[in-house]
Amino acid sequence: MPPQPASPVDPEALRRTLASFPTGIVLVTAQDYDGAPVGMLANSFTSVSLDPPLVSLAFANSSSTWPRLRDASLLRVSVLGTEHHALVSQLAGPTAQRFVGLECALRSEDAALLGSPATLSAAPERIIEAGDHDLALLRVLEVEQDREIDPLVFYARRLHRLAT
Repeated sequence: MPPQPASPVDPEALRRTLASFPTGIVLVTAQDYDGAPVGMLANSFTSVSLDPPLVSLAFANSSSTWPRLRDASLLRVSVLGTEHHALVSQLAGPTAQRFVGLECALRSEDAALLGSPATLSAAPERIIEAGDHDLALLRVLEVEQDREIDPLVFYARRLHRLAT
């Protein structure tokens, strides 16, 4: 049996502690039932395996966007670049407003974010229930990279640019 904590871990203390770990931030998108883009920001993106090519993302069970992404046969994972800093508040906002006026920032054929340092096309491989989140394993089908664009970094609950 795994060790049990002396007292429950305070969720806010855990959130503050985990904020000391810098991560990238991605926009996960798909085409919705009507062909419009649907998507959300995530900072839980990580590499899982090179053979087979797998990545993972964690989505809150309370998300209204996750069920629509989960049902998609193909997802785009776009790493946010420094030029996307101004888009973050809108993309993190209410579902119905996320993509309003952003048509010029998305590829029309697949809703990938233009100007990303990296974009992956991926298919859902397996969903694992993990507490108050679902852990989505995604099979990578295609990758694109632009080494000229620097990524945004999420650290201490804020976005940062890399010092180069």
